[in-house]
Amino acid sequence: MILTVTPNPSLDRTYELPALDRGAVLRARADRVDPGGKGVNVSRAVAAAGRRTVAVVPLGGPEGALLARLLTDHGIEAVGVPVAGSTRVNITLVEPDGTLTKVNAAGPEVTGAEAEALLEAVRSRSADADWIACCGSLPRGLRPRWYAELVRRAHRAGARIALDTSGVALTAALEERPDVVKPNAAELAEAVGRPLATVGDAVKAAEELRERGARAVLASLGADGQLLVDDTGTHFGRAPVGVVRSNVGAGDASLAGFLAAGGSGPAALAAAVAHGAAAVQLPGSAMPTPTDLDPTAVTTTADIPSDRALTEPVP
Repeated sequence: MILTVTPNPSLDRTYELPALDRGAVLRARADRVDPGGKGVNVSRAVAAAGRRTVAVVPLGGPEGALLARLLTDHGIEAVGVPVAGSTRVNITLVEPDGTLTKVNAAGPEVTGAEAEALLEAVRSRSADADWIACCGSLPRGLRPRWYAELVRRAHRAGARIALDTSGVALTAALEERPDVVKPNAAELAEAVGRPLATVGDAVKAAEELRERGARAVLASLGADGQLLVDDTGTHFGRAPVGVVRSNVGAGDASLAGFLAAGGSGPAALAAAVAHGAAAVQLPGSAMPTPTDLDPTAVTTTADIPSDRALTEPVP
């Protein structure tokens, strides 16, 4: 079982538009609403693969009730921690060329008692978890070290932790030695405080995060592929992608594939790449099913293309 923790979940509403004209009344060609938040997306991808997953989420207001129902509809066991504020609603506008405009709400402010209830909900369900994936930004009210405390308690219970967050929340948690951290290129650059222009720069940054406590680093480099640095070595994976419909949740799908495949080594990296490549070709934040995956298109290598320039260098 994979347990996910999403401190700031959402309802994700996606509209596909013929054009984005400011100030006009726009009519969507298609729309959908999905349960959202990075950890929720990981659970959705795990459930889509037919595996058991439990999602720990704060829930508030009618939006929270709808989120809980949608999680159940997706085959996810929802563990809702009641909060006073309402669960946020995020909006994504998709243009025909694939350009995305996103409006993310701030979400509710979490009290100290609610924060502790979230930690306790994770602890009480960690015994059966093969992995605990802690994902996303921290809502208002949670201090930057909240993830560090979660990692500490989970390790005390004998669980393995995958952490996908950024900024101070990421760097503060490194001292608790999370088993996997999953930054994208921008988050990796922010964590080491320097620009990344090449794949080699990303490798050095990942190695630095390991020196600072992370046991493994799975880094998404966008169109350039994915990088894994762990005890098995340094590995690089890529897969061709046809038409990109939406990159919302693609990194979360990658993490789900990685953990479901064991969470270490080139085979898990290949699963991560296959899931990410499939996700970007689906609408909104839809998660790939096994029929969407093309493992034969994935290539992994330990021969790192260090001099290859990143398609989108991070300043």
